[in-house]
Amino acid sequence: MAKRDCCSSGFAVGLSRHYFVWWSSSFYLLALIQFLVLVNSSAATSGPVINVTKHISFTHFSLDDPSVLSDVKLLGSAKFSMEKSVIQIPDESEAFDLRHQAGRAIYSSPVRLLDPYTHTPASFQTTFSFQFSNSSNASVDGDGPSHGGSGLTFIIVPDEFTVGRPGPWLGMLNDACQEDYKAVGIEFDTRQNPEFGDPNDNHVGINLASIVSTKAIDASDFGVFLNDGSVHRAWITYDGPRRWMDIHLGSYGHPSKPVFSGSLDLSPHLNEYMFIGFSASTGNKTQIHNLLSWNFSATSQAFLRLPSEETCESKITLRKSEAAQSQTTQKRSNKEPSSSFFIFIAVAVLALATMIGFIFCSRRGRNDTSKLTAIPEKTQRPRPPNKPRRFTFTEISSATRAFSETEMLGSDAKGVYYRGKLSNGCQVAIKRLSAQFLNSQQGLDRRRLLKEIGAMSRVRHPNLVPIRGWCNDNREMMIVYDFYANGSLDKWLFGAGVLPWTRRFKVINDVAEALSFLHSKQLAHKNMKTSSVFLDVSFRAVLGDFGMVLSATDSRRFESAISQTADVFEFGIFVLEVVSGRGRLDPEVEQEERDLVDFAWRMHVKDEKVKVVDGRMGSLVNLEQAIRALDIGLLCTLNESKGRPKMEEVVEFLSMDKQIPELPACRPVSLFPYNSATGLCTGYSCGPFK
Repeated sequence: MAKRDCCSSGFAVGLSRHYFVWWSSSFYLLALIQFLVLVNSSAATSGPVINVTKHISFTHFSLDDPSVLSDVKLLGSAKFSMEKSVIQIPDESEAFDLRHQAGRAIYSSPVRLLDPYTHTPASFQTTFSFQFSNSSNASVDGDGPSHGGSGLTFIIVPDEFTVGRPGPWLGMLNDACQEDYKAVGIEFDTRQNPEFGDPNDNHVGINLASIVSTKAIDASDFGVFLNDGSVHRAWITYDGPRRWMDIHLGSYGHPSKPVFSGSLDLSPHLNEYMFIGFSASTGNKTQIHNLLSWNFSATSQAFLRLPSEETCESKITLRKSEAAQSQTTQKRSNKEPSSSFFIFIAVAVLALATMIGFIFCSRRGRNDTSKLTAIPEKTQRPRPPNKPRRFTFTEISSATRAFSETEMLGSDAKGVYYRGKLSNGCQVAIKRLSAQFLNSQQGLDRRRLLKEIGAMSRVRHPNLVPIRGWCNDNREMMIVYDFYANGSLDKWLFGAGVLPWTRRFKVINDVAEALSFLHSKQLAHKNMKTSSVFLDVSFRAVLGDFGMVLSATDSRRFESAISQTADVFEFGIFVLEVVSGRGRLDPEVEQEERDLVDFAWRMHVKDEKVKVVDGRMGSLVNLEQAIRALDIGLLCTLNESKGRPKMEEVVEFLSMDKQIPELPACRPVSLFPYNSATGLCTGYSCGPFK
């Protein structure tokens, strides 16, 4: 045994020496390549230096100014207030719950903030006025009036369509942002979150690609109280070559003393072009973040390339003597080899050295190891797939950090959604059913509720959200799903920019296949809407958030059949929402266009369905596909006896394998006369057209 160990150690020492020589040679060759690349790149920056400047000025945000609409892009819950001529996050005029909202106001064009050759950040100055106020619509929770909020952030981000998470995340970052996501934020925070290292509920923070501030300053030390209702003004000045930032904050005039003045290198967190603007959010407490005015100017250095040797004059001269041109070119190539030629030679030598090294190592390894006794490798048994299981309340509480507000994803009438991290490192989404739902008529029968969860957990399809398990413990009922970083579809359709048509059409197909599969298993989804559709990192759509239908019907078979036809109807409305890019009841459009289904049918009668298609997609939309999708959506809203298709047929319609039946010339008199969720005629499920 000792002899074998000695042979092994001798082989390891010899092999390590050989690898050392080989890697040393490779290192010098790589250094040579890097030097040649630097020499080549230095030629690109050898020209004269110029300054690239950008100026932005908004003295107000009145819609009477056309530049406001063209130059400011609003995402999420950010809205223009026509009454106050400001940007509000969230919109005070909305009647729904203002908790857990996030929005951004972004300058629509990117700004150059980094020189890619020297990695020198641009110098910029920005000043803006803002005010925090309480909404008259603020809801009341168990702790009293929900006054307060998370604050406003001046952001520098790489794109113009991402919306960050609500709550203490300030709308700055979300789960789709990778670890190398480049972002800079200057936050004016009115909420203390100890888990993020906040000193108090009245501070200024500098965030570099993280929600945890690199530097946090107590604004109270400078006589500023951000949530006192007054108008505050911030001045941020950054010297790019010096990597130095100054931040002033005051309510009356320009203060002489900065709240922050120090060295700060932004270059690792910047691309050459970035988007600038503001983000804000609310959590359990609501607060209206008003942006009143904004000025911004930036200056960055750029290197002009030297004129090429092939100028117009030289071309004219060389055309007069083609022989002279060939001779000159030949001499130049002989005397002055290009840097690309040196790079090619170095790469070839490195490749040859690598091949020789591997051949030598493999031969020596075979010769040395042939003397050793081969030990057979242990074969591992294949692990069974992750089966849904029951979680304890302690496991769920630990995964969500005791249901921390920072892990909250959103809420609906049946419960609150949390992001969690299991002990094995997997990220999950957890739906914590509310006490109101569990105590209602729909939630009283827990045994049937568990049966429904069990039935859903056994269904597997690429376009269905897998259920990891459930929790029925400590008077709690929770469902554990897989987590999808890109969130739900409604955020992308109605808030986070403009989805291109190719992705929209793929989403419609994905959801149709998921519903068709469910119906083939004699199951129904019972909660078909855009917020129930989630997008993975490749924007593949998966259908989740199944409905918990616990009506008092005696026949499960009848309920299943009714629920499937209701799924088809709701899928039709879903298609209309995806194609039009607006909700089924949009309060922001004119009264006659507010009801999406009614509007789509009227456009069908007028043969003007192109008006339903989302105009924000521009000329890139495939109108033939979009109109066909609209026809399928309208077909799904017909009465079952008047031609409503099955989901299996819908999949064939979308794949162009089957011709779509002709729609009736006029809209139907009434819609589907049953709501599987309640057993009553309410809303779209049986509401007549006007």
